[in-house]
Amino acid sequence: MSLTDPQLTWAPDAQLPELLISPLSHLGLIQVTGEQNRSFIHGQITADVNALSADDWCWGAHCDPKGKMLSAFRLFAVADALMLLMPKDTVASDLPEFRKYAVFSKAELNDVAATWTILGVAGSAAADWIKGHFPAFSTDHKLIALEQGAVLNDGERFLIVLPTAVASTLVEGEALYHHSAWQALEILAGYPALSAAHQAQFVPQMCNLQALNGISFTKGCYMGQETVARMKYRGGNKRAMYILNGTADIEVTAESTLELALEDGFRPQGTIVEAVQIDGQLLLTAVLPNDTERDAKFRIAEAPQSQLSIVPLPYTLEE
Repeated sequence: MSLTDPQLTWAPDAQLPELLISPLSHLGLIQVTGEQNRSFIHGQITADVNALSADDWCWGAHCDPKGKMLSAFRLFAVADALMLLMPKDTVASDLPEFRKYAVFSKAELNDVAATWTILGVAGSAAADWIKGHFPAFSTDHKLIALEQGAVLNDGERFLIVLPTAVASTLVEGEALYHHSAWQALEILAGYPALSAAHQAQFVPQMCNLQALNGISFTKGCYMGQETVARMKYRGGNKRAMYILNGTADIEVTAESTLELALEDGFRPQGTIVEAVQIDGQLLLTAVLPNDTERDAKFRIAEAPQSQLSIVPLPYTLEE
């Protein structure tokens, strides 16, 4: 199958294949190089870059001065370069914001999605498959450096970041799954795929970054730090990200309108962060009031027959 247009899919209510390999063409990479790349990024994002070890990766967010997120991403290193992994359209909108301040540091930021490929690998045979191709791989660490890239260990799932030519050779002859299968796994993990459409709408806690260890409250100043800290210490945050699943007979996007069922009808409630539809199933993340009842029912306004229910998060939001 083609690396750029795989056709296999996996529905969330089906058993996960033993080996699911998906080229994640919907994701992009910002590469940060230069002798001050770490100090520059440390002063810009919510994560503690100085505490990030060579065999680790973490979540983080880049905020505007008001503490609203411009992006949410996985942060890791490949050799001396830092990498920020996020949706492609977010790279295009966020890279200029980083560059505004990089001119004052010895750091260079570039969109490198054209030369790198991200592969998502999941299933019971995933670790053995990776080990078979990369003998240095071990599940003992969250980040495993490769000769020309890296493997991010995310529990029972893995992300392999490689130069595109190397990735193409690696998966030659393998059955590849459409990136929607990986998106479904990410949604079920409660991960925030913040698109450019929602830039500067949410503080990090509204997308549960604190529960993913994506916010350091001890690292010191960064862009938007005052607002993010106030949300923690003064209890100003009234929203959180939820997982919903159900059905809809139209294509649902981050711009679709989510409605809450009430005794006297429906009313708009919340904002869709990411949605994926596979074999008639709809799975999405949405930012809602954090006192939303767990048995609440929703629908998509543009599809009145649609039905959605809340799925429990795989982590706790309690401080």
